[in-house]
Amino acid sequence: MTRKLLLLIVLGYALFSCKPESVSNSNSQLNPEIETKISDLLSQMTLDEKMGQLNQYTSQWEMTGPAPQGASQQHLLDQIKSGLVGSMLNVTGAEATRKTQTLALENSRLKIPMIFGYDVIHGYQTMFPIPLAEASSWEPELARRSSRVAAIESAAAGLHWTFAPMVDVSRDARWGRVMEGSGEDPYLGSLFAAARVKGFQGDDLSANNTIAACVKHFAAYGFIEAGRDYNTVDISENTLRNVILPPFKAAADAGAVTFMNAFNEIGGTPSTINTHLLRDILKGEWGFNGFVVSDWNSIGELLIHGVAADTKDAAKLAIKAGSDMDMEGYCFVPNLKTLVEEKAVDLSLIDDAVRRVLRVKFQLGLFDDPYKYCDENKEKTLILTPENLQIAREAARKSIVLLKNEGRLLPLRKEGQKIALIGELAADKDVPLGSWRAKAITSSAISLLEGMQHAMASPTDLIFAKGPVFISGQSKFNLPLEFNTTDRTGIAEAVKVARNADVVVLALGENCFQTGEGRSQTDIKLKGLQQELLEAICAVNKNVVVVLMNGRPLDLSWMAENVPSIVEAWHLGSESGNGIADVLFGDYNPAGKLPVSFPRNVGQLPLYYNHKSTGRPNNGDNNVFSSHFTDASNDALFPFGYGLSYTTFAYSDLKLSSSEISKGEKVQVSVTVKNTGLVAGQEVVQLYIRDLVGSTTRPVKELKAFEKISLEAGGSQVVNFELTENDLAFWGADNQFRAESGDFNLWVGPNSVEGLKTSFKLK
Repeated sequence: MTRKLLLLIVLGYALFSCKPESVSNSNSQLNPEIETKISDLLSQMTLDEKMGQLNQYTSQWEMTGPAPQGASQQHLLDQIKSGLVGSMLNVTGAEATRKTQTLALENSRLKIPMIFGYDVIHGYQTMFPIPLAEASSWEPELARRSSRVAAIESAAAGLHWTFAPMVDVSRDARWGRVMEGSGEDPYLGSLFAAARVKGFQGDDLSANNTIAACVKHFAAYGFIEAGRDYNTVDISENTLRNVILPPFKAAADAGAVTFMNAFNEIGGTPSTINTHLLRDILKGEWGFNGFVVSDWNSIGELLIHGVAADTKDAAKLAIKAGSDMDMEGYCFVPNLKTLVEEKAVDLSLIDDAVRRVLRVKFQLGLFDDPYKYCDENKEKTLILTPENLQIAREAARKSIVLLKNEGRLLPLRKEGQKIALIGELAADKDVPLGSWRAKAITSSAISLLEGMQHAMASPTDLIFAKGPVFISGQSKFNLPLEFNTTDRTGIAEAVKVARNADVVVLALGENCFQTGEGRSQTDIKLKGLQQELLEAICAVNKNVVVVLMNGRPLDLSWMAENVPSIVEAWHLGSESGNGIADVLFGDYNPAGKLPVSFPRNVGQLPLYYNHKSTGRPNNGDNNVFSSHFTDASNDALFPFGYGLSYTTFAYSDLKLSSSEISKGEKVQVSVTVKNTGLVAGQEVVQLYIRDLVGSTTRPVKELKAFEKISLEAGGSQVVNFELTENDLAFWGADNQFRAESGDFNLWVGPNSVEGLKTSFKLK
């Protein structure tokens, strides 16, 4: 084939794969020059070398240290030198990545650079709020900025690729990985998914301060039964299309160049070999041109699932389904060559997978300069900078949600008020860093104690009491965690301090390693002696502010009834204490809103605002034959979209441009929001709809738009929204994504349960 003919074919393919609605999506556009280079390289590669590009191993020795001694380490070293390792993970640092890259480039025949990946979830060394917390800001732009900082720091440390963002929609607080996502709503999740991809990848993936994003977990991992990690999923195509896939599609449209398989199965088929997901939807309908990496050994785990007889069978199923790279599964390299030779796997599938991997390496600019990310000077100057920490502080305070504030107990006064700060978590400098903390320096966070000390005019106005030990018996970094339930040392002192204070700030919640991968829980109440401490403090002082540090929604029923002020502060990262202090003392007026519903008890889970009506909804008339619990109400303790401010807002004058629109037309929505309080503040104005009659059942409410506004005391603003036909569309009974004619209800308000209501018709 001539070079000219090849170029024409590539151009034709690029035009064919470009979708009008996604013209900005880099996945729908191929670079002819890169495609030509890939074809030239593929023509020179042996089958063994192709296998190597589809292989990813973790680091097995200190790359900057002496040569490996063990047999497995020597084998990996030999494979790297032979060009049979396409990627490595857990190799970090400019020096280590340079030395590892050198092994491949100075010894292999074709000198194809490796790509280095790492779990950079909410920061590399500057830690930002965990993703669930950051979603509470309802500012996707904030997530883009924090991901941009994470990319700059990671790239300076020699990394090319992060295994983030996690965009799984999740409705179950028992699941430990709920902390990694953006909550329960597909619309909010979609905006944050796209923002994080753009933050990691920037405007030019070939720049030396950007890294490739990896969208995970494809798909439905957040819907595992009982919230138990790695468990089974069984959902309909309707749920898949309307709830689970929108954030993945948004990430693909934002230009994400890699996806990661989910551990779970869907309806009997593990996601790693789900052809419908990988080939029909991702690489077919969406025109995704990047590559798909397995999750850790998810190809090897096909044997344990019981769908593959051996690793050879697993390799065949995975490559045919559309998985391109084997992460630590040891299935592809030993078996794909034989499968091709036996004609069990077509060589074209191998070539397509290799092409996808090479394409990302070209897009990263690694063929132009394999060492461009390995700059030790940048590593020393770009990581954990004052500028990065300032953004982390901004993100921390914007991620805080004020859940309750009776009697305007908050904000606190910086002087003239005796404050008791109680709780082991208040002085902890490590827990605020959160789970999945990449290369964070242990115990490097600003503690709540430090933050309050920095903010107060007189340190003597703040008295700290540690209270009882939270974790006992072993290091808090080990699993399983052992919670102290017997040693009450410290409670009496805490009670004494609380009794003599004007106000008590009580830090409660979770150790950061209670959430994250493998950290599912059946009990989401306060662990250890925390509830006992809380009740003892409330018995001697009614002016209690609880500051929650947690990675999931908790059962706060007793607290919500008995404590006047509750601050949801999550795990906020490096600047946690300063960010919380900014809110406690009123230097920042909280404006966060919950991205996930808080249950009244664990028995309500899974819980989510956009549920279905059912044929017998609970309408409050005490009808026993309705969808309800006999021992608790259906509604959330704190609903999706909920969050208070130090000021108040009033909504009025909700208007529509028309009560009837035709398909292709738009409806304009306006509402007046007034700050009726005494201080300036921000409000997240939220718009929800309900499609009253559809070809399939529709949720009782769906978030479709929101805007965060700032208002001075007494000020007002007309907030405008525009709904298009696409905003009303859903995956219906005809297996098409489209809007259906009929009546719609519409609400605009401060959360998912309050607001002004109107209606319109789509003709």
